Amino acid sequence: MTANFLQIHTLTSYPAVLLNRDDIGRAKRLPFGGRDRIRVSSQCLKRHWRTHAGEWSLSDIAPDASASVRSRRIFSDDIAPRLERKNIPPEDILGILAPLCSEVIGESKDARAKRKKQASEAVDEADPFKPLRTEQVIVLGKPEIREIAGVAERLADKTGDGKEFKDGEEAVKSYFKSKETKNNLKALVRGAGIDAALFGRMVTSDVLARCDAAVHVAHSFTVHAEEAEPDYFSAVDDLVQEEGESGSGHINTNELTSGLFYGYAVVDLRRLVENMSGDRELAANALRRLVRLIATVSPGAKLGSTAPYACAELVLAEAGARQPRTLANAFMDPVNKNGSKGEAMAAIRDYLERFDKMYGEHEDRRAAAMIEPLPVDGDKRVTLDELAGWAAGKVPEPAR
Repeated sequence: MTANFLQIHTLTSYPAVLLNRDDIGRAKRLPFGGRDRIRVSSQCLKRHWRTHAGEWSLSDIAPDASASVRSRRIFSDDIAPRLERKNIPPEDILGILAPLCSEVIGESKDARAKRKKQASEAVDEADPFKPLRTEQVIVLGKPEIREIAGVAERLADKTGDGKEFKDGEEAVKSYFKSKETKNNLKALVRGAGIDAALFGRMVTSDVLARCDAAVHVAHSFTVHAEEAEPDYFSAVDDLVQEEGESGSGHINTNELTSGLFYGYAVVDLRRLVENMSGDRELAANALRRLVRLIATVSPGAKLGSTAPYACAELVLAEAGARQPRTLANAFMDPVNKNGSKGEAMAAIRDYLERFDKMYGEHEDRRAAAMIEPLPVDGDKRVTLDELAGWAAGKVPEPAR
């Protein structure tokens, strides 16, 4: 069966944690089925998967080619110093990089004028390239950063003693008049990095290649109603205690939560191959690692005081051609807190059976699980390694 999508469902239990906080320090919540649930945002989950530095790290696939940088300071703190090391004067660097940055990220006419003005007036000797910071976090792959730095260096040469162009803005405009030069950067789709290939990036210019996300991630949430309590704590001041006082140096409270979380992610397999410039082997390698990361990497604040490390006790994968659908509705009625793991598994199995009776069973399924009842037939129960390999095998050949 040809698969267009891979769906990944997980159940993961965490006790006494604060996985994802809101703006006032409380656990994030989600109202669902008439009850508040504890949740972990998709942004938090993706951030931890992207930046995981241990086994199955995405950055280990191709350490240089696959790395992406997410920052407002790429031009100011990465590209500008590269030019400075080439002995290009700071004023020339600003004169070239200000219009080049505007062109690459697709700034409006007013934003371009503002950046140009800031660059021409820059006087902060401690941070001379501050005008090159962008308003929004942008995503560039390391090959793209190298290419942009190379373009800037060549243009700087043409605005130096040779006076081929009177200033950097004129040089940048002339450079990007050519369709071929724009296509040189757009050809670096894989240069955007594994990060962008998996999770996408939005660009408003016609210089960079846009990557629509191949991986769609839902906010995870507890399958039961919220379980939370305030954690009262104090810190002892050793020197004060030695003087015979109680020794309390700090008193505060934090919110701690516990729960069994349902997680859901979808991989658009054809989009993934396309974002990898048609490299099926690279896409399969990334997917194999992603399955492992989803199952084993824990998000979490307050690492030192809660040790929020847990692995999924269910990883259910479905490969199919039709539109994906979440199993979250299996938990619209919260499961019983006292037997949530078994009830959650039964709820998934029951929901799948009812869904298949109505819509037909079109997905190929595999499950790695520590909980019963299994939501698939016994012969489809596999280890996590086998599931990750099976998922990678579903990556299609590139379109001809």
